Amino acid sequence: MLLIKLQHMKKLTFLFFLYFFIGNLCAQQTPAKKQTEPISIVGATAHIGNGKRIENSILTFENGKITAINSSNKITAKGKIINAKGKHIYPGFIAPNTTLGLVEIDAVRASDDEKEIGAFNPHIRSIIAYNAESKVVESMRPNGVLVAQITPRGGSISGSSSIVQLDAWNWEDAALKIDDGIHMNWPRSFKSGRWWMGEDPGIKPNEKYPKLVNDIKVYMKLAKASIATTNKNNLPHLALKGIFDNSKTLYINVTTEKEILDVINFAKEFEIKKTVLIHADDAYKVADQLKQNNIAVLLDRVHSTPDFDDDDYDLPYKHAKLLFDAGVLVAIQNEGDMERANVRNLPFQAGTVAAHGLDKEKALQLITGNAAKILGIDDQVGTLEVGKDATLFISKGDALDMRTNQLEWAFIMGRSISLESHQTQLWKRYNQKYTTKNQ
Repeated sequence: MLLIKLQHMKKLTFLFFLYFFIGNLCAQQTPAKKQTEPISIVGATAHIGNGKRIENSILTFENGKITAINSSNKITAKGKIINAKGKHIYPGFIAPNTTLGLVEIDAVRASDDEKEIGAFNPHIRSIIAYNAESKVVESMRPNGVLVAQITPRGGSISGSSSIVQLDAWNWEDAALKIDDGIHMNWPRSFKSGRWWMGEDPGIKPNEKYPKLVNDIKVYMKLAKASIATTNKNNLPHLALKGIFDNSKTLYINVTTEKEILDVINFAKEFEIKKTVLIHADDAYKVADQLKQNNIAVLLDRVHSTPDFDDDDYDLPYKHAKLLFDAGVLVAIQNEGDMERANVRNLPFQAGTVAAHGLDKEKALQLITGNAAKILGIDDQVGTLEVGKDATLFISKGDALDMRTNQLEWAFIMGRSISLESHQTQLWKRYNQKYTTKNQ
C-alpha cells in the first residue's frame, strides 16, 4: 500500500513539473519593468507622426515621457545611449476598432467575448473582457503596433470601446483611456439576396431601412429624456450620456453615400459633436460635407477589393489620399476576416496607401498622429513630441515596408518591452531545421 502511495506521489510531482514547464513555454511575455534611467536614442531618422521627420536625431526620454527631440547638433544626449545611426524611430502604431484580446480562438465559444445578445447594448464595456495575456496581442508588437482601441461588435448599438497599450498584466494596467466612445451599426440602405434561400443574389434597396433608422432615433430620444430626468436605474440610457454632453465619441459603422448623409443629419438632430465614421466606403463622394461637419473617418481595410462594381479597382488603396487631400481627418482600421491576426499588418496597409500616391510621412499619420486625434489620445501618444509617452520603437528600415520592418527596440511608456512572441519562437526553432546537420 505504501509503495502504491509513493508511486502516486511521484506521478503527481512529475505532472506538476510537466504542467509548470509547458505553462512557461506557452506563457505571455512578462510585462516590462518601469523605466529607471534616462535613455537617449542617437543618430536615427525620427518620423514624428505629424507629417515631419528629423534626420540624424537625438530623442531622450525619462520616467516614461519624451523630454527632448531634435537634430543631434542642437541637443545633447544623456543617460543610457542607444546608437541608432542609419535606423529609424517611429511612434508606436495605433490600431483603432479592433477586437484584439476579446477573442482568442473563433471556434472555441468560451474564448469569444466580442458581442452580447440584443440590439441596444450601449452599457456593454469591452474593457472588462479584454485579455491582456492573449497570444494574439503579443504578436502585434514585433511589427510596431503598440496601442489598440478594443471595440465590441454586434447589434444596433454594440457598447463602449476602450484604448489600451499592449504590454500589461491585466486590463487595469493596460488601459490608456477607458470607455472612450460608443459604437453603433447604422442600418444598411441596401441588401443582397440570399442565394442559398432561392432569392435573387443581386443588390437591391432595403425596404426596412426607414423603419430601422427610426428605431435608432426613437431609442436615442428615449435615452436623452431618461438622462434628463436623472434616472439612475436605466444603465443602457445612462451609458449614452457621454455622447450627448460631448465627453465621448460616437463611432458609426456605415457604408453608402446615402447612409453617410443620413448619419450627418442624425448627428445634427441629436447635437452630437464628436462623430466618427467607420468603413464609410463612399466617404470620398461626400468629403466636403464631412469636412464641413468636422466628421472624421476610420477607413475600411486597405488590403481589400472594392465593394461595388462601378468603383475604381484601386479605390481601397487611394481612398485615404482622396480624403486627406479634401481636408478630412482620416485614419485606417482593420475590421474584417481574421481581423485580429491581421492587425499586425496595419503598417503595411499604410505603406500600400503611400505606394498609391500619398506622401510617406502622411501615410504614417494614418496609424499614428491622425489615429491618436480621432481616438482622443493625442495628448499621450501618436507623435514623437516632448511631454508625450515614450511609446515608440526603433526599426532597421522603413517600418511601412514588410521587407524592412525589423524592430530592434520597442518601448511603451519608457519601458523596454519584449519583442518575442509565439511566432518568433517558432521562427527561430524552424529557422535551424535546414541549417543544422542531422545528428
